[in-house]
Amino acid sequence: MRESEPDRGRVVLAATPIGNLGDASRRLVELLGEADVIAAEDTRRLHRLVQGLGVQPAGRILSYHEHNEASKTSELLDEVRAGRTVLLVTDAGMPSVSDPGYRLVEAAVAEGLTVTAVPGPSAVLTALALSGLPTDRFCFEGFLPRKAGERAGRLAELGAERRTMVFFEAPHRLPAMLRAVADAFGPERPVAVCRELTKTYEEVLRGTAGELAAWAEAEEVRGEIAVVVGGAGESEPASPEDLVEAVNRLVADGARLKDAVAAVAADARASKRELYAAVLASR
Repeated sequence: MRESEPDRGRVVLAATPIGNLGDASRRLVELLGEADVIAAEDTRRLHRLVQGLGVQPAGRILSYHEHNEASKTSELLDEVRAGRTVLLVTDAGMPSVSDPGYRLVEAAVAEGLTVTAVPGPSAVLTALALSGLPTDRFCFEGFLPRKAGERAGRLAELGAERRTMVFFEAPHRLPAMLRAVADAFGPERPVAVCRELTKTYEEVLRGTAGELAAWAEAEEVRGEIAVVVGGAGESEPASPEDLVEAVNRLVADGARLKDAVAAVAADARASKRELYAAVLASR
């Protein structure tokens, strides 16, 4: 569906500082002072933000969080339809990324209303960049389930994930989370724990899952935390001798030897020539 003209009202998703007020963009400051409506995850934090930035909001301030998204979304859409600018901010970082906002964006897009963004600080990207782990391919997994069984199940689903993974975690659950990562991925999996990013006591600890689990269990960890976990490495190709039985099963089921060798070699990333020779040598 085509979006409406930019002067007909709009939703603006604005990234706010994740710790250091100096990271606020000029566009954020301008919009905080000019927007017709400011929808804030926590209005008390919004007041601290505008005071710190020396901004006097001219528009109406409305509370918009995970517990009232369903009821407040239609009210915000009414404002946009009336030609007004609705600025959406969360406690820190970009709205709709593990924060309220997705429901509003989805509804606005469905109606063809204008949705834009003021980019800025992101705990996900900051942690990824500082982790020392590969950044060319990554995924964001948010918070893992609180219950041990559900957490283990989610990590099991990620067992073969090759991309670097970024998680959020509460400080009091960090020891259990890191121990679960070590159990699921092995104690040698590389991990970075990023704490209080951009703040005075910023700390990034890099090591293995086992090392950092032991550290978290021995320390009283505080602050906002992002955990970056290295992806699964490539498994070593099986030796030709290990694949002979798989070829023989296909042949027993009626496949030609040449076709069976080709299929098994392709699946195991092995040499067809070496596998063919191993099959003949076993007979």
